[in-house]
Amino acid sequence: MIIEVNKDIDRYKESVCLGLTARQLIFSIASVVVGGGIVLLLYRYVELTVSAYIAIPAVAPIALSGFYSYNGMTFMQMMKQKIHFAFRNKPLAYISTEGEQEIVQIGAEEMATDKKKKSISDRRI
Repeated sequence: MIIEVNKDIDRYKESVCLGLTARQLIFSIASVVVGGGIVLLLYRYVELTVSAYIAIPAVAPIALSGFYSYNGMTFMQMMKQKIHFAFRNKPLAYISTEGEQEIVQIGAEEMATDKKKKSISDRRI
């Protein structure tokens, strides 16, 4: 008896219908209902192609919510993170604590240690 087990168990998703997960199925039905409703309401006033183009911006976020996944986050979680980092994130500023005097002092200390190392190596020779 051979039982096939998915190599990456963490990414295993149980399909409900037509190879779709429950989340994907729900959001695909919702996107078809919303898109179809918009097209049916608007095709009387504008032609069918224009009403389909009007429905796309309403249907796209719904469909992406069901199917899109990035680093384990859903589409809505990712968009919340992007909005947070775009508008609520405080900018980071670096303020140097080293002035010109400190840099000169550090350079002098390095030169003094180099001279000590040279004098020690000269004594050994």
